[in-house]
Amino acid sequence: MWHGDLHKRKPTGGKRRPYRGKRKFEMGSFPTETKLGEPKRKVERRRGGNLKVRLLSEKYVNVTDPNSGETKRTEIIRVLKNPSNIDYNRRGVITKGTIIETPLGVACVTSRPGQDGVLNAVLTSSEKAD
Repeated sequence: MWHGDLHKRKPTGGKRRPYRGKRKFEMGSFPTETKLGEPKRKVERRRGGNLKVRLLSEKYVNVTDPNSGETKRTEIIRVLKNPSNIDYNRRGVITKGTIIETPLGVACVTSRPGQDGVLNAVLTSSEKAD
């Protein structure tokens, strides 16, 4: 994926001719679509030598109860709803904001699993799942 803007038109509407090729610093990557399944991670080297852990699939989640403040690692029963994308909702992709069902109750994902490599969630009321 490329995040350069040499392909855009000028403010007048005329075509802009690229004066150079693509550069390494304009390079991007495709989104990681975390699924429900056996835990699988991918570590990538990113800009500046930093490492990005991508969560490809996971079946456990760290669920926090806002009333008591305690966090427990529990299994994900199923993905109920993904409000970020209709297609993700249909395929059961887990992103930030996804509503999942756990043995402790309905929870909302608060971490970005494709970026952070960890799956955290907060218990919510069951009315949000409908």
